[in-house]
Amino acid sequence: MPIAILKERAVARIAGADAAHFLDNLLTARTPAPGAARYAALLAPQGKIVADMIVLATEGGFRLDIPRAVAPDLLKRLQLYRLRAKVEIGLLDDLNVAVAWGGASPLVDTLAYDDPRLPALGRRFLLPAAEAAQISMVPEAEWHAHRIALGVPEGGQDFLYGDAFPHEADMDQLGGIDFDKGCYVGQEIVSRMQHRGTARTRIIPMALCGPPPAEGTPITAGGKSLGRLGSGIEGRALALIRLDRLEEARAAGQIVEADGAALVPERPAWARFAIPGTEEGA
Repeated sequence: MPIAILKERAVARIAGADAAHFLDNLLTARTPAPGAARYAALLAPQGKIVADMIVLATEGGFRLDIPRAVAPDLLKRLQLYRLRAKVEIGLLDDLNVAVAWGGASPLVDTLAYDDPRLPALGRRFLLPAAEAAQISMVPEAEWHAHRIALGVPEGGQDFLYGDAFPHEADMDQLGGIDFDKGCYVGQEIVSRMQHRGTARTRIIPMALCGPPPAEGTPITAGGKSLGRLGSGIEGRALALIRLDRLEEARAAGQIVEADGAALVPERPAWARFAIPGTEEGA
């Protein structure tokens, strides 16, 4: 089975007597039970994503599988929220994040956890750098091709940190939000979007002929802006798009395109929201 090192991921450690309570008060999902992992995010007070992450509960506290690009800002914010809590916060520079998919787990004696977003995303591992260097790996691009084929967004590519709400990044669809837990940073905005059904912008897959245009390419129809392209592979790309404008464009018979490439919306198997143009018989 393929296994890849995710070089854009880093690992943080949250430990101490108050670690579980500390994280539960901040993140969009409950802290997991020992040995389990949860998908979650830290939000700004305005409800936008500072960083999404996978939280793993271990005997020595919690490990956060986080985007390397936002790690310094994330740890700085966690330190500000620490106040008098008995919590230790730090980055584990000696650990790499690896992922294996498509079969039985190839590694033992490592911190391992199933990706909590989708079973098909496989199993992740926290490996010391020296051990990772001795394992035969496939290029990281193969992992992203698998992720894109499943329609799963990646922060920094398909949505921008500090600019997207959790619903826009499909976190509500992928187990990243607990709507019945206590307060957390940004909860009021997220709860309002959920109960009012005001999440008009979503990340969805788009089918196209050939290789996709570059990330960030505007998506238009009839001269109007619908959104932007994210990551892509041959014949498929993820798009952050206004669903109401997509519906209007299709009703008007307009071609949805990005840099001249026609785009056709697709429905990922895990999506529970309506996507114009993917209804049966459409």
